[in-house]
Amino acid sequence: MRGDAPLVLVADDADDILALVEATLSRAGYEVLSARDGEAALDLIGKRRPSVAVLDVSMPKLDGLEVLRRIRDDPALADLPVVLLSARAQEADIELGYALGASTYVRKPFSPRELASIVRELLANA
Repeated sequence: MRGDAPLVLVADDADDILALVEATLSRAGYEVLSARDGEAALDLIGKRRPSVAVLDVSMPKLDGLEVLRRIRDDPALADLPVVLLSARAQEADIELGYALGASTYVRKPFSPRELASIVRELLANA
């Protein structure tokens, strides 16, 4: 744990994506919390209050959209920046993500450097 490093929660049920995002954000200087499903993500958010959450849309137990809904419905978390990651790249999926309150929507496959830049920008504007 890095003490004063911003805390970023990453939730994805695909081990390879989770490892890639963890490594990318750790190298960028963030402390990273990981979850493999939406329930675990919400639990960690409640316990540790990250500075940014990066959520896969398609996860077991609770999908990323439901996690986002619950974050936005909680006054203590409503301002948490949330990045949605998804292979669902249809316009309707993206519009739904933004309608639910996503800060940004990143399509898979994605550039790890781009994701780190997005997180950095969200933190700068928080």
